Amino acid sequence: MTKTIAADTITLYDLEQQFQLRQSADPSFFPEWQADLPALTEAEQQRLQRIQAIVANLEQRSVLETTVKLAVVAPLLDLSGLFLPPFYVSTEDSVAIEATDGSLVVRGRIDILVLKERLWVLVIESKRAEFSVKVGVPQVLSYMLASPQKNDPLYGLVTNGTDFVFLKLLIQDVPCYARSKQFILGQDHDLEQVLQILKRLAEAVGSTTNDLD
Repeated sequence: MTKTIAADTITLYDLEQQFQLRQSADPSFFPEWQADLPALTEAEQQRLQRIQAIVANLEQRSVLETTVKLAVVAPLLDLSGLFLPPFYVSTEDSVAIEATDGSLVVRGRIDILVLKERLWVLVIESKRAEFSVKVGVPQVLSYMLASPQKNDPLYGLVTNGTDFVFLKLLIQDVPCYARSKQFILGQDHDLEQVLQILKRLAEAVGSTTNDLD
């Protein structure tokens, strides 16, 4: 009998048991968040400073998920070029994956889907403190596992607006993933690094897409 569960309740253990997902221990598996990051212009740095000032103001009140998308996520996607061709943004698409033995189906709706199922940005509810970005990691991985793209690297970003974690997934004989460190808005130069990584991933995914067109 096939069991259906919601994507926002799935755990890494579920993905490991049902889909044979494994985490890579190889530090060279996910160099895109650490190496060859593009330099930011002065204008981009000023825009990031403005985002941080806006968030500092919002933190004095109850911040809703939609507000976070407007104040933080949308500007980051804009600055990284993900609102321009060959990219597109599709919100709240339905996604489903089925276990290898057909015993489990995971269904959910993705908050933001970018570029033909190659790069995902998942915004979790920032108004609930118990929703750390770690909660969103298995959710976005389940969406990535459902991608029809099996040969190229897939990338994801989970954020609640102030914390950010990047993911890379390779779907081969055994799906394997790695994650970045957790970046925190307002800490050191983390927001700058987040934008640099987004621009790096946009370049990687965009060039592969152009080669396929």
